[in-house]
Amino acid sequence: MSHQPAPHEAEPDTPNLDFQGTTPYEDYVQASVLTHLQHPLSDDPGEMVFLVTTQVMELWFTVIVHEWQTAAQALREDDLPTALAALKRSTYELESLNASWKPLAHLTPGQFNSYRSALGEGSGFQSAMYRRMEFLLGEKSASMLVPHRGAPRVHGELEKALTEPSLYDEVLGYLARQGYAVPESVLDRDPTRRYEPDAAVERVWQEIYSGPDDTAPARLGEALTEVAELVWRWRNDHLVATRRAMGAKAGTGGSAGVAWLEKRATKNVFPELWTARSHV
Repeated sequence: MSHQPAPHEAEPDTPNLDFQGTTPYEDYVQASVLTHLQHPLSDDPGEMVFLVTTQVMELWFTVIVHEWQTAAQALREDDLPTALAALKRSTYELESLNASWKPLAHLTPGQFNSYRSALGEGSGFQSAMYRRMEFLLGEKSASMLVPHRGAPRVHGELEKALTEPSLYDEVLGYLARQGYAVPESVLDRDPTRRYEPDAAVERVWQEIYSGPDDTAPARLGEALTEVAELVWRWRNDHLVATRRAMGAKAGTGGSAGVAWLEKRATKNVFPELWTARSHV
């Protein structure tokens, strides 16, 4: 007669299944929290896709902010290897973030309208973590703190991010300490203001790119260029997905919808990195 395993007898090579409380995986990942954060407000099955995809984007925003803060701190300490490693990781994360548009990129107007009313006044431009990303890129705007006045912790984090140097500010500070002629007016500028292109900074990048490709500043420039390109692709993918789903209609939350996104898509991140190429 063949042996029948006892009710609690493990199969061969079975990992440990018996824990006193929740599993170590759950304790670390908090999966049950993540998978119970979805509360659709309509009966349309497509809303679940929209909701989960948006939440996934928020998680990617969070880790990208972490990477760019790591890079900024490393540059402040002239630790280029750590900064380059963080920027490189962020490019993989940006690629994954951009891929998040796939489930939403082919929505028809009818499909989007079937649950659009569930958003109410909600809009992506109200995302605090995305705003922190933009602040790190030098896109500072004090008015973007206004929607978060009712959430003191979030407002405080955003206010701190507004007043701190951006990632690009730290890059220019690093280059100045390496002997490049970054003007004092740029180094001492008000960090709460949006970064504006500067002809002298363009000449710095022109000098860097006119030399060997394997210098530390050139490698930093290329790492930043990769980040900038992926941010540009994110903005354009957002624009195309929105245009496909709702055309030129006004966006939720009082935004101008496609018109707002079109304006954003034309802005270059780290602008002199792009314009300097015309002079090399």
